[in-house]
Amino acid sequence: MSFKQLNLIEPLERAITKQGYTEPTPIQSKAIPDLLKGRDLIGIAQTGTGKTAAFVLPILQRMTEKYPRTLRTLILAPTRELAAQIGESFSAYGEFLKFKHTVIFGGVGQGSQVNALSRGVDIVIATPGRLLDLMNQRRISLNNIEFFVLDEADRMLDMGFINDIKKIISKLPQKRQSLFFSATMSHQVHDLAGKLLKNPVRVEAAAQATPVESVKQGVFFIDSGAKEKLLLDLLRQEHLTRVLVFTRTKHRANRIAAYLNNNNIRVDAIHGNKSQNARTQALHDFKSGKIKVLVATDIAARGIDIDCISHVINFELPNEPESYVHRIGRTARAGAEGAAYSFCAADERNFLHDIERLIRQKIEVMQHAYHSEHAKNAVGAAAKPAPKQQRYVPKGFKSKFRHKPHFRR
Repeated sequence: MSFKQLNLIEPLERAITKQGYTEPTPIQSKAIPDLLKGRDLIGIAQTGTGKTAAFVLPILQRMTEKYPRTLRTLILAPTRELAAQIGESFSAYGEFLKFKHTVIFGGVGQGSQVNALSRGVDIVIATPGRLLDLMNQRRISLNNIEFFVLDEADRMLDMGFINDIKKIISKLPQKRQSLFFSATMSHQVHDLAGKLLKNPVRVEAAAQATPVESVKQGVFFIDSGAKEKLLLDLLRQEHLTRVLVFTRTKHRANRIAAYLNNNNIRVDAIHGNKSQNARTQALHDFKSGKIKVLVATDIAARGIDIDCISHVINFELPNEPESYVHRIGRTARAGAEGAAYSFCAADERNFLHDIERLIRQKIEVMQHAYHSEHAKNAVGAAAKPAPKQQRYVPKGFKSKFRHKPHFRR
């Protein structure tokens, strides 16, 4: 199938051609015809399937049926980075149309976002927290929403946005077209879809090549204290041209970035404690090649969609095997080659076992100068992290930080 067979209007076809696309992905060919008919839709799709264009293109086409300058389309995304990338898609595919859009998220001042809304927009892409803030301030009204998209619903729920989402949905008009995308379909996600959608069509599309199939994978058994030296040795190899390094904690991300900078490796880090401006600048520098290495935590890396990442390095293995698949899917995109290297210390051996069980294959063991037989053969208590030490609190003393505060994204 070609895009011409989807009956898209000429300005959209021209924009698609300019972006260099000729054939729709499976989810695009399945979803676009029903969305052009006004059907609600539930899409089971992961990053890399082309799902963003699957909803951007039909929404833009349906909006051309009339041109009132009022907010008619709302897209909810779990992270700032994903919201920004969806905004870029509306810019690219809507280049030859008259619609205006803006992206709103927390972590930055709201002034420019409020100004954009006051000038009038047709489309808003938002994270839930900042959107609710602006709704409570009466800076934005959802009374005229005709098209609503909830993207990456499973991550929304994982990040604790369920109550925010319900509040937002309660303010939407009953008559609207609703689209719901999720990589997985848990009971909670299924219940939310049931409340949001009316007689939806269901489309499902896996990535064209799953990360497990398309990425060359290798594991380095190593003691924790030698990981930084191994990382530096790898990054000094010329064929590692654009590298995404994953850590489990913000503190570790900062520490690795400082170590690499001190050893003349161009690097930056992104995580939840970084300001939005700093995160945006780091992503820009990584995309443009100004820096060779980006160190990231899992939450901050969600929504990173950058082509030509040559290598992903798991400096620390994730404690959830699904996160491993998500991490390594950042490379080998759009038919390019890519590799994923994982550092495994003794106390991460069980994490590696869970990953290999999930992907149903053994990861190739890499030989290197810092190889640790202790890490490779760890079993029992030695193969899992030591329990966290509990801080001593004197009897009768109540810490003001006893209850963790809730932070909106």
